[in-house]
Amino acid sequence: MSTKFENPANGYKEGVSSVAWLWCLLFGFFYFAVKGVWRHALLGIIFAIITAGISWLIYPFFAKKIVENHYRRLGWQEV
Repeated sequence: MSTKFENPANGYKEGVSSVAWLWCLLFGFFYFAVKGVWRHALLGIIFAIITAGISWLIYPFFAKKIVENHYRRLGWQEV
């Protein structure tokens, strides 16, 4: 099951998968970059360097919520 968001300006819809944790675990910061969450993509790289990659075992637990909050902050409506 995924959560869908709609951009009120142009009607574009984007989904946030319930297995976002898996995509984040497999692709790391690329997942956030593809979703347009550049802040966490850059933070993910920095944390991975500082923690020698251990942060990518923790980041997936928060991936879905991070992306959902990003869309809400941009003004997208949950459908």
